[in-house]
Amino acid sequence: MSAGALYVAIDLGAGSGRVFAGALGPGGLELDQLSRFRYPAREVDGHLRWDFSAILREIRAGLVLAADRARLTQRQVASVGVDSWGVDYGLVDPDGRLLEDPISYRDGRTEDIMPRVFARVPREEIFARTGIQFLPINTLFQLAAHVEQGLPPAAHRLLMIPDLVTAALTGRQVTEFTNATTTQMVHVETRRWDTALLDRLGLPSSLCGDLVETGAHVGEVLEDAGHPHGLAGVPLTAVATHDTGSAVAGTPLDEGWAYISSGTWSLVGLEIPQPLVTPAVASANVTNEGGAYGTTRFLKNVLGLWIFESCRQEWERAGMDVPHDRLLEEVARLDETPAVIYPDDPHLLHPQRMLSALSGQLRATGQRVPETPGAVARAVLDSLALRYASVLRDLARLTNRAIRGIRIVGGGSQNGYLNQATATATGLPVAAGPVEATVAGNVLVQAVTSGEVSSLAVARRQASEGFPRRLFVPRPGGGWTRAAARYAEIEAHFQA
Repeated sequence: MSAGALYVAIDLGAGSGRVFAGALGPGGLELDQLSRFRYPAREVDGHLRWDFSAILREIRAGLVLAADRARLTQRQVASVGVDSWGVDYGLVDPDGRLLEDPISYRDGRTEDIMPRVFARVPREEIFARTGIQFLPINTLFQLAAHVEQGLPPAAHRLLMIPDLVTAALTGRQVTEFTNATTTQMVHVETRRWDTALLDRLGLPSSLCGDLVETGAHVGEVLEDAGHPHGLAGVPLTAVATHDTGSAVAGTPLDEGWAYISSGTWSLVGLEIPQPLVTPAVASANVTNEGGAYGTTRFLKNVLGLWIFESCRQEWERAGMDVPHDRLLEEVARLDETPAVIYPDDPHLLHPQRMLSALSGQLRATGQRVPETPGAVARAVLDSLALRYASVLRDLARLTNRAIRGIRIVGGGSQNGYLNQATATATGLPVAAGPVEATVAGNVLVQAVTSGEVSSLAVARRQASEGFPRRLFVPRPGGGWTRAAARYAEIEAHFQA
């Protein structure tokens, strides 16, 4: 790594996390993964929960490695930043103690909560107030279900996952704006907690604490007397703590290009200067999430490679040898799409068996169930590409903007087959990478806050010099016209 300032990025996904050291050097952004760890959700007290103490233990171990790296390279750690997946939260008491492990968004507690919420405040009004798309996993609905089942009596503050980490490291209880917007509890105009909405829904607005903007200095890392890590006194920066917010911050976007942050979920969107809250946007169920430095992430959540990976894991548990690369080679050898699915079918969110859920949808739509893993995977990946194309057409129509190309970032950007399918399905060029866009955005916001660079735009330009980029162009043929027509019929059926 270069001799400049060192930034520590803690990046938590829904099941695994990493700690990175990052620096802006003359050749672009340099990232070094210090640790990687897993923490699958587990059933505790009747709910699917995250083991937060295990997460925090791994983070502290990562900080030890960061301090070691700084000593070995004789460099100073300038700051620490934390990002994570959205919507999940924990409740703490007045002394900041976590009262119970956070419940995962994949828990079934919100399956039937939305109609009861809408009986108190109409769906249209909630969207007009928040500008956020409706998903049963949103924090608003999780909290409503939590209240129905009973909150811990000592509950004092609701903190999102990265806020829980921040509180543990600094002692400060704050919520960063980009992640707060994913809760569907922030007013789109005032940019503050919508306490009036919460009160009307019978939800305790007193749980919502201070909001801070992206780039704010939150406090200093405290030493852990039981497990010293060596970073005491290092500033902690409120990066765009929602991982998609950090991913977009770390994405080099050309004028007129859309982005897809591709992973377990696919976040398909545009970066726009202010929220767009209209009846047409509400009807399309598109969201206006907060972006870094006052921007808006105008996007739609698509249930992404979670479907593909869930199928692959089921095959492996059944004793089949289906390594990722070999499966994609089998996919590419097929002449055309054997079937199409609607990826955003709620039955695919957390089924007991993904293959059974897919078979059920295919039979319900009058299609034959593919017989081989390669054929199933081809159906899933082609359907994702066709879903991306549909969402991008909606975004272009709603914003009255022509989309010139697509930048795919995140782990899914390594899936060359899906990248090519996306280019063909959309008729647009696709640039793939960077893979570590989320970590990049985390580090770049820290670099702006530290004063090393003057703005995120400058940081993006400097960082992009070192980003590898693969370009995919549309390749019509191969049955894509037939697949697109069949997909359009199925999507219309599910959206009716």
